[in-house]
Amino acid sequence: MSLIPSIACIGYISKYVDFPESHFLRLKLTSQDNPLHISIFEPHSATKGAFLEFSFLLNASLDIFELRTNDRNRVDQDLGMLQAVDERLSIWGWQTGTGTRIAVIVDMWGKQGRPSTGPGIKSEDLKPVFKALQTAYIRLLQNPFYTPDDHTPIAATNRRGSAGEILSEKFIAEVKRIGDVWKPGLEKI
Repeated sequence: MSLIPSIACIGYISKYVDFPESHFLRLKLTSQDNPLHISIFEPHSATKGAFLEFSFLLNASLDIFELRTNDRNRVDQDLGMLQAVDERLSIWGWQTGTGTRIAVIVDMWGKQGRPSTGPGIKSEDLKPVFKALQTAYIRLLQNPFYTPDDHTPIAATNRRGSAGEILSEKFIAEVKRIGDVWKPGLEKI
């Protein structure tokens, strides 16, 4: 029996740029990555320490995001496989037009947690996932009650934000649905 790869984790990371108070006097802007949302799926969600492990993996992929997005010949938002962590996990990337990064960690062993004997996955297998995840994010931004500026490290420090994380139940449910239904070869989610 061939096992089907599954999504282990989905992460949204934005690039937060800190404008100094007197930005006309200083030309150097500082930027930092701001995790907006991380969803972890079965069987990993039941594992102790999974959130920390996948946070580290997502953070490790950010340098590769940076290298790929600086490529002047790139025209597609799909950045393909960013890295193979081991024989089980691989990280795939997509960047929106606004610079928000979406990372999907695929578990080649699937939900059963046993080595797969089937073929690997291709970038085309994940395009429907990334398109659906980008659509979910766009719908979140179109919500008049969602304020992206409240999801920055500065807003959290000033106690007017939520430390950067997206708390919309509708958005979280849609990301969970996308991660649960995906399988290689699915053309539309």
